[in-house]
Amino acid sequence: MAFDVSAFTTADAEHPPVPVAIDWEAVERWLGVRLPDDYKELADGYGPLYFGDWIWVYVPCAVDGRFDYGEWLGRTHREARGKVQELPEDERPAVHPDPGGLLAWGETRNTDVLFWDTSVSVDPNEWTVVVHHADGIPHKGPRRVHPFDPDLMRWHHYELTLGEYLRYTVRAERELPSPPRPVIGPLPGTVARPAFLPDARPWTPPVPVPPRLTGAERRVALETGTGLDALRLLTPPPADPDLGGGTWQELLEDLGTALPSEYVALMELYGAGYWSGWLHFYSPLRTGEKRYIHQIEKVMDGYRQLRNGWPEKYPLAAWPEPGGFLPFASNLDGDVLGWLTEGDDPDKWPLSLWPRHSDQGPPLEHGLIDALLELQRTIATARIFATVDEALEFVTFQPFDDINSW
Repeated sequence: MAFDVSAFTTADAEHPPVPVAIDWEAVERWLGVRLPDDYKELADGYGPLYFGDWIWVYVPCAVDGRFDYGEWLGRTHREARGKVQELPEDERPAVHPDPGGLLAWGETRNTDVLFWDTSVSVDPNEWTVVVHHADGIPHKGPRRVHPFDPDLMRWHHYELTLGEYLRYTVRAERELPSPPRPVIGPLPGTVARPAFLPDARPWTPPVPVPPRLTGAERRVALETGTGLDALRLLTPPPADPDLGGGTWQELLEDLGTALPSEYVALMELYGAGYWSGWLHFYSPLRTGEKRYIHQIEKVMDGYRQLRNGWPEKYPLAAWPEPGGFLPFASNLDGDVLGWLTEGDDPDKWPLSLWPRHSDQGPPLEHGLIDALLELQRTIATARIFATVDEALEFVTFQPFDDINSW
């Protein structure tokens, strides 16, 4: 092998590296780029590698329920697209599969992520290493810094190929010049099979899946459509929506009021559950001790306690007070969504958000279905996704698995 880490490392006695037979032609065809020879030689000779007791070098392999190379790349690149948004616009690198994008190859125990800069050359053997440092490094001189200090530089470009970078981390050769900072190490000169990949098998690229929506349907779902028709196209409803075991009439008797008709229509189509894993709709027709009215009372009792202590920060009336805030959903950030029950016509109730981490704002401009459609479209068009088809996998609705959970 032209590149063999055995020249400057030794294999771990308990967990020695084990090669994995990789179909490089299939992998490179799926990626759309050729990969560096030193990486392929390393993978062919050692398989997935725990290098220097610090760096995981991931190769195209899989272990059911633990690791899938394609899924890891997709997740890592989505996270990278989000992280580069923190940089000034003219300094943001592209991320694979965009041409010249960063392409991930490893991680560290400190959750740093290691990439190739594929914009360097059309020859992958000239690609150099880029590291996203999870804790950052000071870019105004050496000093102790807080992890969220604005003077931290989290992205660092090295003028080193993968093989050169690994040599530097163990300071393998005396003739090497002083290592470029902030290269990690010196690391132990050991290589091992990662403990969570004891039986790694070759990874098979997934079979391409036809797009869920046609081009015309995408435009309706993402741009031109309105109301439930556009929402159900963008986010398919479940086959069996779960609202609970009661009836709307029983709920009306519990509350002493009907609820907005668009809410009823939405719930009958989707039921209770999570929108895009973030916005949680309560079960309106749940029966027994945990029925909807008890949930509302619990939430509003908490609001009244806060209002008693800080009336200027919690200015809303709390249901069943006249015009009171009546909650029906919450998100993972702790914000609560509800109506201001002003007047006798529920269809005219303003939608409002009780924010957990900011001051109370005015009622929302949109109705419920329009607000949901805007939320799902915002997620679907976020820059973190490589393609629209990838984005559509994340604008989901997930029914509750357990009707007895709040």
